Amino acid sequence: MRHRALAALLPSFGVLVVAIAISALTARVAGQAPSAAKPLPAPPARTAPAAPAKKWTLPRTPDGQPDLQGYWTNSTYVPLERPDKVTKATYTPEEFAAVVKEAAAREAEQTEPGTVADVHYDFTQFGLDKSQSAFVKNDLRTSLIVDPPSGKMPAVTAEGQKRAADRAAERKRMGATTDAVQNMPVGTRCLIMAGSGPPMMNAGYNNNYEIVQGPGYVMILVEMIHDVRIIPIDNRAAALPENMRQWMGDSRGHWEGDTLVIETTNLNGKNPFRGSSENMRVTERIARVDADTLSYTFTITDPATWTTPWTAEAPMTKSVGPIFEHACHEGNYGVTNTLAGARLEDKKPGEGAAKKTSN
Repeated sequence: MRHRALAALLPSFGVLVVAIAISALTARVAGQAPSAAKPLPAPPARTAPAAPAKKWTLPRTPDGQPDLQGYWTNSTYVPLERPDKVTKATYTPEEFAAVVKEAAAREAEQTEPGTVADVHYDFTQFGLDKSQSAFVKNDLRTSLIVDPPSGKMPAVTAEGQKRAADRAAERKRMGATTDAVQNMPVGTRCLIMAGSGPPMMNAGYNNNYEIVQGPGYVMILVEMIHDVRIIPIDNRAAALPENMRQWMGDSRGHWEGDTLVIETTNLNGKNPFRGSSENMRVTERIARVDADTLSYTFTITDPATWTTPWTAEAPMTKSVGPIFEHACHEGNYGVTNTLAGARLEDKKPGEGAAKKTSN
């Protein structure tokens, strides 16, 4: 009976022993572990691998030529020539920021009421200042001229110096700009303006161009005075004879790889570029370097004016269109009003002669 009772208790006893063993093991482990268990760190979130930057591909026209088409601007604060007191090719970012700030302040200056300069529209009011543009192409260069390395135009030849003196003497002989319409600058008379080219230089405002291509031709529309250059490519049209001269010369283009090269001769000399002669040759090179930038360089060759050829780089930035009419035409009412006002001044006793200047 006693053995039978003990046997009956063995299963319960075994369970108890197991329970005590588990309890002891748990207590042992608990004694080795911190009192407050820290949660396991969450696994890192899975992210898609970054897509590689899409490589830009040069677009081409249906006939396979590099596509230069679109609206572009060469507006910049970089001057053509390096300033006299600057002896390096590039500014630091801080130096260039100071140059731009000073130039923008000059743009915003107001003219003195009652002066000749005040009789004009306010560039700032109409958003024409370069500082108001989102498309100004600036870099840290101190000049657009890259050759000579000095950033300056080469020395002027003796012939060029004599021609400049003769032109100055002739202007003086003709009298004040308000004495006759022929005395006024060609830009005032709306014959041609800076920026039309060649070369295509930023003109202070309205520095916008539209390029359109077709088989055998490239067209460049200039916003300033809405001039148009139609350039035959690869001998599509015969060059003009040497005695046929034009305001913007005779331009002929060809492709060198993906670069459009434009050679211009036959200028009429009535709109000299920096004192050039009518025999100046302009070689322009235009290439698209990315979706928003055209590389534009030009070389001036004029032995009658400079001792050596010289080259400048003036990159163009993609802009927005359309190109608007500049609303300037030959014989515009502004010229008439200017001359009429000058004649009224002449009639005032003792005042006309005093106010007649060579401005």
